[in-house]
Amino acid sequence: MSGTVENVNDENYAEFTQSQAGVVAYGIATCEPCKAYDPILEASAKDHATIRFGKAKMHVPGKCRNIKKQHNFETYPTTHFYANGTLLETKEGKLEPAELTALISKHFAQNL
Repeated sequence: MSGTVENVNDENYAEFTQSQAGVVAYGIATCEPCKAYDPILEASAKDHATIRFGKAKMHVPGKCRNIKKQHNFETYPTTHFYANGTLLETKEGKLEPAELTALISKHFAQNL
């Protein structure tokens, strides 16, 4: 865990889903809420260095093909919370800092 938001792609996606505590945000470049969400994710990653944070850039050709096959996103950004291979919760739309912190506390209290 590094305290940063890592790039997620097909090659490392399983590392995030299988981690003890992982947050993955899915977004696209043309999405204004996605751009506004980036600094919130970055701040949260710094505050919770024991949790793995990642962002899947769904618009990058060839990088997230398998991820797209696994999920059908209707809204960007969408955030998934994973623990040991289990998808704990899906939240659509940009999360405000307090909401993201509350969800992290709810799902990963043992990692804080």
